[in-house]
Amino acid sequence: MKKTKQTEQVASVEPGGKSNTFQKLLLWVLIPLLFTMALVLIIAKFADVNVFDKTKELTGNLPFATEKKEEDPIMGDLVLEERLVTMQAEIQEKEAQLFKVQQDLDKSATENEKLLIEQEKLLDEIAVLMRDKDDSKQNFTEIVKTFEQMSAKSSAPVITKMSDAEAIRILTSLKPATLASILEKMTPEDAAKYMTMMTK
Repeated sequence: MKKTKQTEQVASVEPGGKSNTFQKLLLWVLIPLLFTMALVLIIAKFADVNVFDKTKELTGNLPFATEKKEEDPIMGDLVLEERLVTMQAEIQEKEAQLFKVQQDLDKSATENEKLLIEQEKLLDEIAVLMRDKDDSKQNFTEIVKTFEQMSAKSSAPVITKMSDAEAIRILTSLKPATLASILEKMTPEDAAKYMTMMTK
C-alpha cells in the first residue's frame, strides 16, 4: 500500500509540474502581451493611425525585409527603350572604331609590302654596285700593272694627258722605282705638279 501511495504522488507531481510551468508562462507573459497589443490597437484606432501601414513603413527600411516594388509597366518599357537606344549607339560607335582600325591595318600592311619591295630593290642595287666595285678594282689593278710594265718614256705622256684625279690615283699605286722613272721623263712643271698633289 505504501508503494502505491508513492507512485500516485509521483504521478500527480510530474503532470502537475509541466502544466504548472505552462500556466505560469500563460499568466505572466502571453496574457499581458495580448492585452497590451489589444490596448495599442484600440488606441491607434481612435488616433486614426493605420498600424499595418506604419508596420510596413518601419519594416521596409530593414535590409532583410525589403520587398520588390512593382514598377509601372509603362515606365519600365521607357527605361528599357532608353537603354536599348543607348546600347545601339554604343554598338554603332564600336563598329565605326573597328572599321577605322581595320582600315589602318590594311594601310599599314600595304605600306609594309611596299617597303619590303623597295628593300629588295635596294639590296639588288647594292649587290650590283659591289660587283661593279670589285670589277673596277680588278680593272684598276690591271691598269697599274700595265703602267709598271710599260717603259717610263711611253707612260709619262699618257699620264699627263689623263685627268689629275686619275693620274694621282695611278701614280700613288705604282711602286716607288717605277714612279721615280716616270716622273724623270715628265717635264719639270708636270712632275712638280703631281708631286705636290701626291703630298697633300
